Amino acid sequence: MANDSYSKVSLPTENGESEENEGTAASLYASLESNRLTFLDRARDSSKLTIPMLIPPAGYGEHTKYDTPFQSIGARGVNNLASKLLMALYPPNSPFFRLVIDPYILAKEAGEDADKLKTEMDKALSKIERIAMQEVETTAIRVGAYEALRHLIVAGNVLVHTPDEGGLRVFRMDSYVVKRDPAGTVTHIVVKERVSPMTLPPQAKALCYSTEEEHGTKEYVDVYTKICLEEEDKSYEIYQEINGEEVPESHGVYPEGKLPWMALRFNRIDGEDYGRGFVEEYIGDLRSLEALSRAVVEATAASSKVIFLVNPTGTTRIKTLADAPNGAYISGIATDVTSLQADKRADLQTVISFTQDIQARLSFAFLLNSAVQRNAERVTAEEIRFMAQELETTLGGAYSILSQEFQLPLVRRLLDRLNKQKRMPKLPKEVVKPMIVTGVEALGRGNDLMKLDQFLVGIQQALGPEAMRYINPSEYLSRRAAALGIDSEGLIKTQDDLAAEQEAAQQQQQQQQMAALAPDMIKGMAQVASSTPETATAATSMLSRGVAQAQGQESNVPMNLEGFTPPSAQKKTK
Repeated sequence: MANDSYSKVSLPTENGESEENEGTAASLYASLESNRLTFLDRARDSSKLTIPMLIPPAGYGEHTKYDTPFQSIGARGVNNLASKLLMALYPPNSPFFRLVIDPYILAKEAGEDADKLKTEMDKALSKIERIAMQEVETTAIRVGAYEALRHLIVAGNVLVHTPDEGGLRVFRMDSYVVKRDPAGTVTHIVVKERVSPMTLPPQAKALCYSTEEEHGTKEYVDVYTKICLEEEDKSYEIYQEINGEEVPESHGVYPEGKLPWMALRFNRIDGEDYGRGFVEEYIGDLRSLEALSRAVVEATAASSKVIFLVNPTGTTRIKTLADAPNGAYISGIATDVTSLQADKRADLQTVISFTQDIQARLSFAFLLNSAVQRNAERVTAEEIRFMAQELETTLGGAYSILSQEFQLPLVRRLLDRLNKQKRMPKLPKEVVKPMIVTGVEALGRGNDLMKLDQFLVGIQQALGPEAMRYINPSEYLSRRAAALGIDSEGLIKTQDDLAAEQEAAQQQQQQQQMAALAPDMIKGMAQVASSTPETATAATSMLSRGVAQAQGQESNVPMNLEGFTPPSAQKKTK
């Protein structure tokens, strides 16, 4: 059976007193369900105006028909913002975290060998980071992360489960209840799942039926998963329950930093167990746009209806008009027949103009591309880039809470899962800690890059092109790579590499010059050497030393000038 901590859970009541919730996880779920009702109603309103299937209405089923909104900017905005958040938090083919070493503890333990040991540990930690990112890519974690982000934007709350194998499981807001302490730490989570008994293991299937006659009669059964924080050892105890009885082999204990269940919030509000969604902040504009879009659609449909009016006292007959084929001749007067017109064009223009203003505001809020580019004949790429970066900075608050409540726990869970699978060694948590390098960190690097480029443009405009000679190109490239989040090791040449290349270029130039002069030198030496044997020996020695000096090497050939007479002296002697 369950531990004693599960049998009685103390929770505050409406009058501030605490009472003991006797019994099961189902009773705890029922007691906390009322606290969720207000947040759930707001989430359903937001979902109705954006993507109705995310948070379905109460009493939904397999055959529920969802109402389609008259405007699509809500759904476009949610999907676009979720995609941007996904690319910012979990960029493809790039690690979203780093394993860093505490320099103080490393220096204390390693002493003088701290720098050498740090280099070796960085290489080993980089390998572990690649293993963890491979796990992210192969288990399709981004699929569940994208779905969770959509729920956070619309409802403001979502529950994510990271099992021992596979990707993420996402639970809607109407599938769980949560309780937090004043600091925001999760103390209780109860998950309610409706599953078929046929999908359960044998030991759990036996709890679905109270008598043998009930076997096979239930189509669905409620399975409760309860997570409770134990204050004494700061660990979470988990077990599952069916019909008030604990499922065998479902009990587990997890340390506080390695809990596989994450109750996420988009906005953190002190004193509240649930968060608020991004859509809720703009629900006024969405409601207005929905009502006006519906009015425009209905008015347009009414205007498109063609109805002819016939003067009842005229000579033109309705039957004659209705039976007449195209191009026929009939007797009548044109003024007897008119068409019905709504004459609401001016009113519709006012409504359409106002809806365009609302769409522009929502486009800015949801970071749609249409909000970045202004309506003009000439729009520069720099203007578009600046506007896009300005809009991205508005997500700094969302990045902050998601990095602490989503990314960091996910990294710890992945490392713990890989450690249990014996695919990586156990890391000392006092020395090695994960650090998120996307989200807010990426925004900071983006601001550094913008300031760096503005600095270079400014000094060129103020001092002219000659000001660039005061800039260290190697340092600029290193800082720009760091601002872009690129590992520049082995990419940017060092000063030693540049000096070696310059020396090699000088040697190659000397060799090319020597090769160009070699035919003339050989011809001249041959003429000189034909005079006397002593002259030939001295000429060979001079030629060898000259070639060695041109190649930048020291010659081992001694200078032998004995018996050598310069050609000019030979002519004078003759």
